[in-house]
Amino acid sequence: MLQRLAAERATGALMRDRGTLYLADGQVVHAESPATPGIDVLLTRGGALQREGWWDAVAHAGAGQRVGRYLVDSGRVPGGALELCHLGALYDAAFFALAPTRTPARFRYGVAHWIGPVRPVPVDAVQRETLRRRELLDRIWPEAVTDSAPLVRTGHPVDSPVPPRRRSVLERLDGVRTATDIAQELGRSAFHTLVDLRRLAAAGLVEAVRQTAGPAGSAAGRITLPEVTADPDVALLLRLRDALEAL
Repeated sequence: MLQRLAAERATGALMRDRGTLYLADGQVVHAESPATPGIDVLLTRGGALQREGWWDAVAHAGAGQRVGRYLVDSGRVPGGALELCHLGALYDAAFFALAPTRTPARFRYGVAHWIGPVRPVPVDAVQRETLRRRELLDRIWPEAVTDSAPLVRTGHPVDSPVPPRRRSVLERLDGVRTATDIAQELGRSAFHTLVDLRRLAAAGLVEAVRQTAGPAGSAAGRITLPEVTADPDVALLLRLRDALEAL
């Protein structure tokens, strides 16, 4: 569907389960997802813009769908900083919006986002980057449960120092927060937070909070094997671990 919309140079909003892509003349001009911090968070938490400056721009230019242009023209944000944050937010949200789903996508023609034009991205580039990110996560650690479940530290000893960026993620694990919660709190890319968490999981320092086993014979009480991976050693270790923890 996205390729067809690009071919017809469509303008509007492609809505999916985990996010929305905004197109103009067949190119992606913005993306949003509840799983990722928005461009406002990236700008304000990163120090490029004061929170008051963001809401001032929305109040003055939101109705005209030129918030991005207003931020640059008013001198609140340098053009390069805005483009960098915008591309980061776009690719971050597109990764989640384009995740596989059984729910059909919907497209609303003519819909535009209030951020306005910043830097359009070809559909092919968005799809390539989304696929590259998916493959990177699977190479780091093939179990995707850390991407969405509440997370907790395992208590295993740390064999080598944890880099500061990853340590700030590790320190926020409390059995309640998810990857999205941590990304929002830190004001960082949700995808890069997933990378940190999968590296921590590969090091044996992080695990998902597991559901309490249900009655014998119920679906919740059965051992669920992880998906088959290209690495047989990793797949075997995952199966052994899950089987032992189910005892």
